[in-house]
Amino acid sequence: MAEKIPSWPKVTIRLYDDHNAEVKIAGRSHPVNHHDPRQAAIQLVSERAAQLGRAVKATAVEADGASWPLIINPDGSVEAVEAEGGRGRGGRGGGGSKPIWPIIVAAVVALALIAGTAVYLLVLRKPSGPPKPSVSPTLPSLPAPIVTPDQFVARPVPPGWSKEAGWTVDIMPNTTPAVSPDGTEVAILTVDQKLAVFDANGKVLWQDTLPSRTSNPVYTTIDSKPALVVTTEDTLYYWPGHGALPTAIELPNSSAVQFFGTSPLITLAADAGNSVISGGQLKSVQPKRRDSTVLLAEGDRVLSARYGGPLYWDQPGKDQKPVNLAGPKDNKGLDHIVAASPGLVLALWKTGVADTVIPVVHSSATGAVVASCKAARIQDAERWQWVPDNARKVAAWGACLINFTTKTSVTMPGFQPLSISGTTVYGMNGSEMVTTIPGSAAHQIPDNTARPWGIVGNHAIVVQGSYLYALNKASS
Repeated sequence: MAEKIPSWPKVTIRLYDDHNAEVKIAGRSHPVNHHDPRQAAIQLVSERAAQLGRAVKATAVEADGASWPLIINPDGSVEAVEAEGGRGRGGRGGGGSKPIWPIIVAAVVALALIAGTAVYLLVLRKPSGPPKPSVSPTLPSLPAPIVTPDQFVARPVPPGWSKEAGWTVDIMPNTTPAVSPDGTEVAILTVDQKLAVFDANGKVLWQDTLPSRTSNPVYTTIDSKPALVVTTEDTLYYWPGHGALPTAIELPNSSAVQFFGTSPLITLAADAGNSVISGGQLKSVQPKRRDSTVLLAEGDRVLSARYGGPLYWDQPGKDQKPVNLAGPKDNKGLDHIVAASPGLVLALWKTGVADTVIPVVHSSATGAVVASCKAARIQDAERWQWVPDNARKVAAWGACLINFTTKTSVTMPGFQPLSISGTTVYGMNGSEMVTTIPGSAAHQIPDNTARPWGIVGNHAIVVQGSYLYALNKASS
């Protein structure tokens, strides 16, 4: 039977003493303090088994280090699994001793049945019998955050938006929301340590509890499907949405996760390598050229480059795929590759004039020129910040403002981009905060104007302190 049970989620029950234990389910820690910690731990795991509609594998570890492989069923019953070299493994409790977990749980169940058969039959037993397997198990129902309309009066509102907030919600202090790329939903961390996802009208689409000290949520793609991700020091969790259960992936020690590309890239400490997620697992991907830098991940492949080129894609089990960058008109050769973002690569090209380069945006798939900026001093261009629009309509590369739809760019000397909302670019022009649409005039706004994190439906998402406001559009 054990061979037929999936190994996910990974479950470990660790007994510390007569009253304390810890249950880890897919990397999440659940402390247990109970007069019978074994019984409480089994109940907790059986509840997750009921959500999945099937039994789960677990490893029970006694206080002396002895461990037992178990199968825990949705109804709370427990089966011991014969392990190689005897049933008990490791610790002083090993040596082939009889597993205590199934015996104790069986005794508890027997006593409960003898003492309360009538109550069980009349009150506790579900009419439909044991839980039936579900094709798509979903997250448990949780108390929803309080969502109410309000007014945003702390700062000037963004141009085109009203002080009236269609809905507001408290968020965990010092966290930021995430707006989905299609602009249909927004995710937050709540004050009671949950991940909550709302639609444009403030309706909670789904929620899940989180371990402590998680990162801000990020929308990305994993295995070519949209996903919402948070990370802890040692685990990456991702949800496919629509209330489906998450997947947990253990991260190597001292690793970091970046989201410059369409998918997560896991970088190991001390230049020990890089990994991507494929098939729900980490897979190592290493550049095949010395002195190369991994720029980003796209699915299970990574884009890498040397400072002066070349540029290429690496993918597990496949040959390296070079990307030949097409230079702009009248260039004198590639100076260096600067950075990359989803679908795009930034490079500076020589002009033949000392200290002057042409900033060019290329396609990361073909190397073709997507947009070209006016020639600039290399000292200036190297300090330019790249601020793209997720929808690939506009972007700002320092003083160069790009309209991808019209395939044009304009230069606003001294401009420093800060963020983009829709097609509106927010930035500093000298000492003044301004907004502009590439190709249009700039408009000065108050320095402390709220800048939207994104547009969800007909609302601009702004944050003030530990509150999220979904602003209504201004009346014309």
